[in-house]
Amino acid sequence: MSFNVLNILYYLAVILLATKGIGIFARRIGLPQVVGMVIAGLLIGPAIFSQIDSIGFNGLINPSEIEMDVLRSFSQVGVVLILFSSGLETDTKELGKSGFAATMVAIMGVVIPIGLGTVIAALFMGGLETLRDHETLMNALFVGCILSATSVGITVETLRELGKLKTKVGTTVLSAAIIDDVLGIVALSLITSLDGDGSVGMTLLKSLGFFVVGIGIGFPIKYLFVWICKRYPHTRRTSIFALAVCFLYAYAAETFFGIAAITGAFLAGIMLSGIKDTDFVDKKVLTNGYMIFSPIFFAFIGISADFSAFKPSDLIFGLVFVAVGIIGKIIGCGTVARLCKYKTRDSVTIGIGMIARGEVALAVYTTGHSLIKASGGINPLIATIMLIVISSILCPVLLKLVFGSHKHEDSHQTKLHDVNTEVREGGY
Repeated sequence: MSFNVLNILYYLAVILLATKGIGIFARRIGLPQVVGMVIAGLLIGPAIFSQIDSIGFNGLINPSEIEMDVLRSFSQVGVVLILFSSGLETDTKELGKSGFAATMVAIMGVVIPIGLGTVIAALFMGGLETLRDHETLMNALFVGCILSATSVGITVETLRELGKLKTKVGTTVLSAAIIDDVLGIVALSLITSLDGDGSVGMTLLKSLGFFVVGIGIGFPIKYLFVWICKRYPHTRRTSIFALAVCFLYAYAAETFFGIAAITGAFLAGIMLSGIKDTDFVDKKVLTNGYMIFSPIFFAFIGISADFSAFKPSDLIFGLVFVAVGIIGKIIGCGTVARLCKYKTRDSVTIGIGMIARGEVALAVYTTGHSLIKASGGINPLIATIMLIVISSILCPVLLKLVFGSHKHEDSHQTKLHDVNTEVREGGY
């Protein structure tokens, strides 16, 4: 079967125009642009309109199977670039000195939501006893894993607006959010590796092997990158070299270790972070990614959505999923903060600062959604979109409320990780 390349050009034009337009509208009403881009995919594709027989309209684009494969390939490049950029923006020095409290907050911010999400998914798929079945267990664990990610960008902008970015609480939230994403991606890799007949021991061994090899090879690559940056500063060749490393890490992670490709891309970004031309490379990656590949990734989620088996219980599951995702972060992160001698009000603030979800949650969904079998009885796409929308609204609102009730500001200062939010959440 062949395809007409002109159709692909038409699809790309429609996707870019729709994601840009609806993304800007979403931003103006207070939502992340990524939500607008996913909704754009739903509106231009066959997901919604094909369910209405009376109108005889299947969307502005209705790709064939082979054309969907082409768009899927573009989208996979997009998600790899998103995670590579996240790795480049990770402040490894800040992680090194973030301290025990931020690390424990991050760990519980992953463990508790995944645990609660797994239980809730199992209940909707037939009860806790169904977790004895390997397929159901994988489905439930994957749904729980979606809840692990925290959107650093939304939290950064809110804390900066409130003037709390450099407080002790702000530092803890941001450090924990960064570690949280690392742990969430590792958890996703473990879960996807377990799909099939893989054993826990072998999965852990492969995961450990990937990080040992990736970091071991990464240091010589980093020194080579430093040399190139000194010899040819701010040149395109450094960005091309960095992208090559990103793609090789992504390929090797999944091909040789059975680890999600986005984990490889993320580790590649971390290995190349913190050096002279990192910001320059990151801007190039963001420009290229958000010009074409990333909008295709977000739109493809909506274009490929299948609502043929939609039922009211999907909305009920979505509401429960959102509630569990928010409560899990507040309880898990807030409780640990309290045990680490933070005041009760500060502990609650830390928990609230961790509830926002964004592009990483969508990346997790896209990477692992094939684990959800038809027999699972749930569709996590609607729940994931609801989670991003509701948490993105609640996080800044609740942070403003709790900070507004503070009687004094903690003056503890520290150097913070800064995220390129203008590109991610603003006018890319």
